[in-house]
Amino acid sequence: MTAKPIELLAPARDLQVGKCAIDAGADAVYIGPAQFGARAAAGNSDADIAELCRYAHLYGCRVWATLNTLLFDGEVEAAVQQAWQLYDAGVDGLLIQDMGLLECELPPIRLHASTQCDCSSPDKLRWLQEVGFSRAVLARELSCEQIRALNDSWSDRRFELEAFVHGALCVSYSGQCYMSEAVSQRSANRGRCAQLCRQQYDLLDADKRVIRSACYPLSLCDLDRSSLLRELLEAGVSSLKIEGRLKDAGYVRNIVGYYRLLLDELFEQSDGKYRRASYGRVSLGFEPNPEKTFHRGATTLQIPLPNDKSDNHLPLHLANMSTPKSTGEQIGTIAEVRSKDVIDIATSVELSAGDGIVIGSQGAYVNRVEQLSDGVVRVKTSSPLIEHSAVTKHAPVYRNYDKLFLTRLTAAKTQRLLPVSIALTDTDSGFMLSATAVGQEDDVQVEQHFECEKTEATNPEAAIAAIRLALAKLGGTGMEAVNVNVRLSKAWFIPASQINGWRREVCARLSQQLSSRRTLCKHIISHPTLPTSIPTDYRLNVSNSYARRFYEQCGVADAADAFELAPEPQAALMTCRYCLLRELGQCRKLQTTQAANDKSLQPAYLRTAGKLFRLSFDCKNCLMHIYKLFDAHL
Repeated sequence: MTAKPIELLAPARDLQVGKCAIDAGADAVYIGPAQFGARAAAGNSDADIAELCRYAHLYGCRVWATLNTLLFDGEVEAAVQQAWQLYDAGVDGLLIQDMGLLECELPPIRLHASTQCDCSSPDKLRWLQEVGFSRAVLARELSCEQIRALNDSWSDRRFELEAFVHGALCVSYSGQCYMSEAVSQRSANRGRCAQLCRQQYDLLDADKRVIRSACYPLSLCDLDRSSLLRELLEAGVSSLKIEGRLKDAGYVRNIVGYYRLLLDELFEQSDGKYRRASYGRVSLGFEPNPEKTFHRGATTLQIPLPNDKSDNHLPLHLANMSTPKSTGEQIGTIAEVRSKDVIDIATSVELSAGDGIVIGSQGAYVNRVEQLSDGVVRVKTSSPLIEHSAVTKHAPVYRNYDKLFLTRLTAAKTQRLLPVSIALTDTDSGFMLSATAVGQEDDVQVEQHFECEKTEATNPEAAIAAIRLALAKLGGTGMEAVNVNVRLSKAWFIPASQINGWRREVCARLSQQLSSRRTLCKHIISHPTLPTSIPTDYRLNVSNSYARRFYEQCGVADAADAFELAPEPQAALMTCRYCLLRELGQCRKLQTTQAANDKSLQPAYLRTAGKLFRLSFDCKNCLMHIYKLFDAHL
């Protein structure tokens, strides 16, 4: 049985973060170019991306470039030029959303369908494969069971499935969120999302009476599917994606390291079924913990299927209605409120001055810590807390900034070393030195002949030991000598400076050869008929004439303009698998609580800053839609 390579895919805000991700064990990184990368705040120069590619390829890692914004007609030519610049920089594939790019001449590298393409149904995935994509990034909302069903719906295993496993969650299906564009003229499909899902709202009933005020009903907890890795792989996923192209190096190193350890353990237990998709020994230098860096609380997002009535444990608590900010880890509860800035906390963890704590939606730094007894500490905070209603006895206390952990994380020497075998032999006119990258599918080797006069050593044993020691010194190369062979007909004396020079030259050649590796892919774009199950209204996201021509060849003669070109007043601004009725214990299908039958308790509207949005619940398909009311009486 051939082991299936599994890719741990990490975000790279920039070159530094990308290298940190690779050092921590990522098999691939995704990064945005200077333009059209769907994250205006995370653009990178071609030179930096080229350097990241060289670094990644040394370890057999791949670099995927995001070119996944919707494009207007005047931008398509520049986007194609950007694609070729990325190809010249060495990237291994492009992540795209706009089908108009497929009508242009793209470089011969892999194409991945972004999650913005709404990759959520068998019809859509099969069509994307027929179009010419190598991989689809699945909708976050899909459960392991749904992914397995998708994978089982066709037999061609060359088409790869990529699934998110960690990070921030969009409340709407990706690619089907138009709220930011409708309210702020900032299109999420063009990388300018205003994150209205993280704003504060009042929940209103059908008569516009307040059910709950000043809360965050659309702010989902962060995804954490670390407990479902085996299920995801068995469902057919080959790439496990960490969200976070705006996250810093500490966050990325911590989360990548966490999943690297989990996956390596899983691979060891798989009897050769799975393997890492890249190479090199990873040394983290710290113990990763996902609750120690940005963390809104965790959810697996395993929402039951529409016809599943077996799960009666309501609510699911997918959202954190108290705050959209990082809450971190729960460390205890309030034992006593002493004054406006002094509280006693019942906790078993070590607190330090400089830590950040959160109670309800209020946060503060710890200025002083006093141990009162086993399990109780007194803390003085940097700002008053007692004025806030959430600060009461027995209220949960969270730590969202662990000073000691972050200090250790910053100081840790995380590194990745590629195993190399080095061999020195003598020839008639000098010596032959070879270096081989081991443990890979195809061992990559370089060798070089060095002509020189040979002098027999007066102390053979010491001479051979000195040669071995000099050949093993690979510091600063990203490689480590796991095997040094010195096969000489006689014990020759070779000055250390000469050996060092040979070693540096051969290792530089090996590094260059490894770093230049890339598998090209001459994709063939076809135009299969678009399945009738895929809507051809504004949700098809046709924003340029190139995309319109593409879809016409797929049998769509009347595709509507994208919302960004022609805002549809009656459009669903969000389509969500997350449902507020279920979140609040009011699911109409399960009918397990009084609230499910009392419509005066059920949310019908969201209100914020003078704007009103109508909620619509498609209970048959377990979907929630959000619509904007333009001239509504508040």
